[in-house]
Amino acid sequence: MNPPSRGGSTSGEPDTQGRHRPAKPGPPSEGPRMGAPVSLPRAVPGLSLLVAAFAALILFVILGIGVRADTFAHLDPDLLLALQGKEPPSDPLGSLRAAEMARDITALGSFSILTLVSTAGLGAALLSGKGKATLMGLLSIGSAMAAMNLLKVFYSRPRPDLVAHGTFVSGASFPSGHTTMATVIYLTLGLMIARTSSRRATRFFVMTLSLLIPVCVGISRVYLGVHWPTDVIGGWMLGAVWGTLYAFATKWMENRGKPSSPHEAS
Repeated sequence: MNPPSRGGSTSGEPDTQGRHRPAKPGPPSEGPRMGAPVSLPRAVPGLSLLVAAFAALILFVILGIGVRADTFAHLDPDLLLALQGKEPPSDPLGSLRAAEMARDITALGSFSILTLVSTAGLGAALLSGKGKATLMGLLSIGSAMAAMNLLKVFYSRPRPDLVAHGTFVSGASFPSGHTTMATVIYLTLGLMIARTSSRRATRFFVMTLSLLIPVCVGISRVYLGVHWPTDVIGGWMLGAVWGTLYAFATKWMENRGKPSSPHEAS
């Protein structure tokens, strides 16, 4: 076998016996290491909440323009009558028991029930030492109620008159007050409860329930013939605006004062 060449070799310099010694490792590369964890700024989740709130607001504005222009003059009656019996159309689909269940569900968005739920939830948060979260919850609920009442006056949309109302109602139709406030309050309280648990399954259950209740309340309003479907959709959108803004505000307060990097923490 021929001895290795003494010329420049990439595998190292030859020793006295003609064998090549392994090359010494060079300095570490200054490029990014593969697999190194990348930490996203804490502002990213907050920005996503603001984007969600803005998107819900835009959808509500578009829906409101359509309501003012009477764009849904055919769609709303068709959807409302689809939940009514054929002969006569004044009775909701299903048995009398189903109509009674709908009244029970719609009561979850009534002023009296929401007042009790809000008092219980915010009171528990305050007694637990979460004063800032309680204050933000009060501001969220109070401002949402004020905005909803002003919008009702602004749109002054009449209630449906195609069928007999299945429960007592008063005031204008758009947006649905039961749906709006149910979305705001249950979503706000759901966020407050979910933030106290470190278990993902618990947070998922609480947030699913806080979203499911307003959905059922909204459907019950159309089923009972007291709201147009677009009234309910508008209530969901308006409630989503306040709910996501509350989530953003609480997350912002939580991140205040925290170091943005490990270097700041040391």
